Amino acid sequence: MRIEPIRHTWLVAALSTTALALAACVARGPDLHLAAANAVGPYSALVESGGLYWLSGKIGDPSQSFRDELTGAIDAVEADLKRLGATLADVVSVNVFLTDMARFGELNEVYAARFPKPHPARTTVGVTALPKGAHVELQVVARPH
Repeated sequence: MRIEPIRHTWLVAALSTTALALAACVARGPDLHLAAANAVGPYSALVESGGLYWLSGKIGDPSQSFRDELTGAIDAVEADLKRLGATLADVVSVNVFLTDMARFGELNEVYAARFPKPHPARTTVGVTALPKGAHVELQVVARPH
């Protein structure tokens, strides 16, 4: 079977364009990393890439009540966002890690009071343990307006 080159030039062009775009993304890498104060591991507090802010997990003080610990975690998210001029209204997704799913109702109450409507997309995952004995951890993605 003979393949005519002219019929498949669009495929070569499309593949070449896609490869160049992917190579540019990989070569460019993240635009900005903000250091994590008091980090328990080797990670950035926040990475800006592709117009999105990717925040590492935030916890509050586990010696406080659950509500106060969660409020502290949200305060930590808010503080990192503020470093780049963003707010909780810019959050598009939240991953919540919770050591006791019986606290889900309390989580919803505090969350609804702090994150403005329309609320961000959210996933809540039950886990057996978190760093520093925390009971709740928030990982956030934001898109500044």
